[in-house]
Amino acid sequence: METGTGTGVNEPEHLAATRAYYDDFAARYEDRRDGHDPGGYHDLLDELELGFVERFGRGRDVLEVGCGTGLLLRRMAAFARSARGVDLSPGMLEKARARGLDVAEASATQLPFPDASFDVVCSFKVLAHVRDIDGALAEMTRVTRPGGYVLAELYNPFSLRGLVKRLGPAGAIAEGATERDVFTRLDPPWRIHAMKPAGTRLVASRGVRIFTPAAAALRVPVLGALLRGGERLCCDSPLRWLGGFWIAALQREG
Repeated sequence: METGTGTGVNEPEHLAATRAYYDDFAARYEDRRDGHDPGGYHDLLDELELGFVERFGRGRDVLEVGCGTGLLLRRMAAFARSARGVDLSPGMLEKARARGLDVAEASATQLPFPDASFDVVCSFKVLAHVRDIDGALAEMTRVTRPGGYVLAELYNPFSLRGLVKRLGPAGAIAEGATERDVFTRLDPPWRIHAMKPAGTRLVASRGVRIFTPAAAALRVPVLGALLRGGERLCCDSPLRWLGGFWIAALQREG
């Protein structure tokens, strides 16, 4: 399943459209992140994603593909031996560099690192906007050391979030632009078995946003607390397969 800009265009045009989308998004990207949202929707997602990275990456060399403004990368640096990031958007990277982070401009399908450079290579809310996801996963695996891990987050169409996105209005990301103006792919969790690169195996997974229908629901007294508790409790349970964001941990065989 695919939506938005990118379908039917060549790869340079797709990358240019995606770069422009995120450059526009950079101006407001942090408006409801990093403690700026009373309901804490993005902070909850960040917490669950970072916890999964820490499980595999504490004391190790970590690369974030699609690091954006560096909000997650900054926190990875607190538990990793080293934390580096790449992003396609100069607008996003400007903010990441202002945080003193080690980042570079690059596409997920052309990572500027030698083979086997990192113990953990992760990507959140990025691969869904990469048309050549097989190429991106292959690149992420290439720069992962034998025995290391690729953490790849997919947008799950068979989830409450997927239903809301199909039926609801598109969210605005900049003046005159919505999230439907960027190429977006929806991949159910079971597709990872066909997508994973040769020489990798699925060893774990986590579901994020299993119960939360919309960010605003977390701002409702009592309901918000119940949703946050449920998300934390069930992210690694059998219900993880219903997460709107589903993270696969692929281990590169040694």
